Amino acid sequence: MKKQKVSEMINLFDLLSEEIFFVILDCLNTNPLDKKSFSLVCKSFYSIESKHRKKLKPLRQEHLPKILTRYPSITHLDLSLCPRITDNSLTTISTACKSTLRSIDLSKSGAFTGSGLMSLSLNCKNLVEIDISNAIGLKDAGAAALAEAKNLEKLWMGRCKLVTDMGIGCIAVGCEKLKVMSLKWCLGVGDLGVGLIAVKCKEIRSLDLSYLPITNKCLPSILKLQYLEDLVLEGCFGIDDNSLAALKHGCRSLKALDMSSCQNISHLGLSSLTSGTGGLQQLTLAYGSPVSLLLLRLSISSNGLFLSHFLQFSSGDCQVTLALADGLKKLSMLQSIKLDGSVVTCAGLKAIGNWCVSLKELSLSKCFGVTDEGLSSVVTKHRDLKKLDITCCRKITDVSIAQTTSSCTMLISFKMESCTLVPREAFVLIGQRCHFLEELDLTDNEIDDEGLKSISRCSKLSILKLGICLNITGVGLAHVGMSCSKLVELDLYRSVGITDAGVSAIAHGCPDLEMINISYCKDITDTSLISLSKCSSLNTFESRGCPLITSLGLTAIAVGCKQLIKLDIKKCHNINDVGMLPLAHFSQNLRQINLSYTSVTDVGLLSLARLSCLQSMTILHLIGLTPRGLAAALLACGGLTKVKLQASFKSLLPELLFKHLEARGCVFQWRDKGFQEELDPKCWKLQVEDMMGGGY
Repeated sequence: MKKQKVSEMINLFDLLSEEIFFVILDCLNTNPLDKKSFSLVCKSFYSIESKHRKKLKPLRQEHLPKILTRYPSITHLDLSLCPRITDNSLTTISTACKSTLRSIDLSKSGAFTGSGLMSLSLNCKNLVEIDISNAIGLKDAGAAALAEAKNLEKLWMGRCKLVTDMGIGCIAVGCEKLKVMSLKWCLGVGDLGVGLIAVKCKEIRSLDLSYLPITNKCLPSILKLQYLEDLVLEGCFGIDDNSLAALKHGCRSLKALDMSSCQNISHLGLSSLTSGTGGLQQLTLAYGSPVSLLLLRLSISSNGLFLSHFLQFSSGDCQVTLALADGLKKLSMLQSIKLDGSVVTCAGLKAIGNWCVSLKELSLSKCFGVTDEGLSSVVTKHRDLKKLDITCCRKITDVSIAQTTSSCTMLISFKMESCTLVPREAFVLIGQRCHFLEELDLTDNEIDDEGLKSISRCSKLSILKLGICLNITGVGLAHVGMSCSKLVELDLYRSVGITDAGVSAIAHGCPDLEMINISYCKDITDTSLISLSKCSSLNTFESRGCPLITSLGLTAIAVGCKQLIKLDIKKCHNINDVGMLPLAHFSQNLRQINLSYTSVTDVGLLSLARLSCLQSMTILHLIGLTPRGLAAALLACGGLTKVKLQASFKSLLPELLFKHLEARGCVFQWRDKGFQEELDPKCWKLQVEDMMGGGY
């Protein structure tokens, strides 16, 4: 009797439904390579991953037909990395995706016309979001084509400078479901087009009209929109006080208003704002706006007591207006004020302290006139502040820091770049009192190792900027590495006291590090790079001006940090072709690289050509680079969108080559500065010695 054959083993995965697999794939979002590995297990996994994928961000438009066939369920298509999406590409997309496609980003792909947009609008009936920003050649016919996308809810058209009121009118009539619209820098659009948007698109929630040549005529219609929450009027020089008078009669829904650089708004217009928008939560009055200046120039009574009055400038005289001060008190919901670049006074900051009862965010970046007394008066009244920006407020001292840290202990973001009068002892207070900080910018300050030791108590820190901090060393940085394990971004630009020990401590204690800048930290060697190679999530590495780094260290980064997207090794003279080979093999996600002043030659540059993701190269003053090698590398790099080159190569390469590359979407930037002019003064002597010694 024959032995019974053993039945084939049952594949247990066949017992699972697609829904369960989709849940598993949802958990693989941290590393894109994980999903790729999943799809390569077997044919069924390959098919499941194809059905599961909803979002795509391809690098090359020529691969679109194959990609869209592979992934039939795409709902969100981001083509911002493809420099020349043509009408044929949009036709391919509309035919493949049809009703599944819901959003598409064409913000960097301005080679299409109205014909391609028409195909997209007619075939993709469920399209609700489209970004055609920077389509500088698009005309009214293209805008009219978008009007066929009847279900469109979000539309971004920034810098579509040839579109006029006629094209916008077509969109207004055809896309009545619009909720978000950006017309920033659409210089051909005026009162008529904006007015039609207000009349026909009743569901608008967010509207960006920055730098449009609009006047008083259209704004009353805009301010009558029942659901408008976010309005941006930055740089609208035709808007004046009469325009904002409409606020008195409506726009109760408005939550965020940006009137930066509006030169023709005075206290009268602002009083209309305060009387009609009681629900306003975010107010931006920045960069030279007379409104912000008027807001903050307050008077002091003769007996020294603060008066809640504002000054009106008329024929050189100051007039106090009680009405405006009373109006500001009505903004009881205000949470964020941004006054960057404005002129403020101590009395003005006291006013902010008195009338903004729910303030969570205050930005005074580059504001002239911020003093200890003024800033202290604000922070003592607003103890719930979460974000504070006092960048380049050069008059404040340790008094402000002491008051801020004792009053605002719940801060999660604190930016104080270039506050140069703050002594090193004051930085200890930040770590002692502000334990919830997630972002801290101390660029160009006097902080030392004791300050860093104290700041290391802020265990939630994810972004730390310590550029041009000349008093810190690896000792202080080691404390940060030991205690701030959530750190993802670290800037040490020109902090020349940093050594390998400090960087190694960061690499060991912060495994999720994504960005680090050690440029011009002259004592850093390959040891630091070998340590950083353990940070597998690192995507941005900047080490320009580090003369001791060699190809050995770069090789370690390439092998260990496969998510690398941006690499700057300018003036790392000891990096040569040997470092380019592992970079070309392992760094398949690399998009941007700066090789200027390195020892890379034709061989190294050609090896990088195999990187299909590479889009931007800066290759100035490569002594070993020849015209023939450069031409071959440029032709081989099929995805290039920007190349920065020495002007001398322009006459050495055929014009036909440039035309061919520009037709593929590549833009050339030429630099004609001589070799010596490009050098950093601190590295001058070292580089001259290297050249004389035959290092090049």
